[in-house]
Amino acid sequence: MSLQRRGVVALPAEVRERMHLDEPGAQLEVTEREDGVLELRAALPVPADQAWFWTQRWQEREREVEAYVAAGEVAVHDDVNDFLTHVDAVADSSAEE
Repeated sequence: MSLQRRGVVALPAEVRERMHLDEPGAQLEVTEREDGVLELRAALPVPADQAWFWTQRWQEREREVEAYVAAGEVAVHDDVNDFLTHVDAVADSSAEE
């Protein structure tokens, strides 16, 4: 690789793809070691394995849940059987509608 004007370094496309640096918001962490070596590390704002959580659809669903919680429209169960009974009742009432 060569250093371009203004300090720009172009990474090969296959490296950018493999390291998910071709995604919006991708960043690099630069470390200068005492031995003069520069280390570049991919520093995605959101780890690739958690990106699903930050999709627009998932975040919409999170806001829906927050609205239900804020309105007190939740049920808390300390027992698995109580929870399953509640789920069955909700499913039955949804089927009737």
